[in-house]
Amino acid sequence: MGVWTAYRLRLRRKRFLIRAFRKRRELRPVVNRTNQIKRGDILLFSTQRNEAIRLPYFLDYYRKMGVNHFLIVDNDSDDGSVSYLSDQSDVSLWHTRASYKRSRFGVDWLNHLQRKYGHGHWTLVVDPDEFLVYPFCDTRPLRALTDWLDASSIKSFSSMLLDMYPKGRIDQQPYRAGQNPMEIASWFDSGNYALERNWKFGNLWIQGGPRQRVFFPDAPEKAPALNKIPLVKWDKKYVYASSTHHLLPRGLNAVYDEWGGEKASGVLLHTKFLDTFNTKAQEELERKQHYAASVEYKAYAATLDENPDLWCKWSEKYINWRQLEILGLLSKGNWA
Repeated sequence: MGVWTAYRLRLRRKRFLIRAFRKRRELRPVVNRTNQIKRGDILLFSTQRNEAIRLPYFLDYYRKMGVNHFLIVDNDSDDGSVSYLSDQSDVSLWHTRASYKRSRFGVDWLNHLQRKYGHGHWTLVVDPDEFLVYPFCDTRPLRALTDWLDASSIKSFSSMLLDMYPKGRIDQQPYRAGQNPMEIASWFDSGNYALERNWKFGNLWIQGGPRQRVFFPDAPEKAPALNKIPLVKWDKKYVYASSTHHLLPRGLNAVYDEWGGEKASGVLLHTKFLDTFNTKAQEELERKQHYAASVEYKAYAATLDENPDLWCKWSEKYINWRQLEILGLLSKGNWA
């Protein structure tokens, strides 16, 4: 990377930090329990809107994994999720009616909260429909992973977003609050992924899976990115530059081995495709608050009237992280 490119990326990082500081005024604390945060606690940051039905399992999943405190931004929900989150003793909650799009899709809000509360902590940034799995997650808590990353002087941990879906129509099985969504959305594409390097930011760009296959068959380059870096040992100088796809400083995006080896990585099981999806997609299309003029939700709208079956002959039913390792979607690297 040249000197001029490095200089421009430093300026961009500083601009993002300034944006986050200014956007803090859009956040109103509903309940702030951050005084409970202890040194070394693992923190989870998230934005949500009208996810009341998903929140019970989401919180329970990450509590069992070892998250100590949740810092959540609510973007003007009206489904009771604010009340529910306010009653959770390990949740700090902020509310905003400001534009999700103008906050760079919530990134500015979370960059501010991470700068203020996440410095020196391992921080996990996920949506309420994303569930992290990593090597040995069935026997080792998240703390074991972060301790190993610390001992290995690794500051960021990547996870491919793996779209999960049911077999049959999306609306065929009703989802109930507190249920494991993988009981319904238990299938995934075992292949069909394209990978290339983003030379500017130094990260890998991944596309493919059922969303590309079903919703973007004629324009695969417009399919959503599946590369994520959700787990970071946070420093107040860091920023997410584009969702959790890449960060600045640029070195945090070096989450893969360029010399033929493998670095440890995880997978985010993405449970978007439940029976609640049609209503959610229509709401988000009308709000027009998503990336690239909501092109993703326009593609959904053009197909979802048919309630498509995303399952295909190459679909594989999820079992555990070892299955994902065999398929090359996850790596334990040298974490034995």
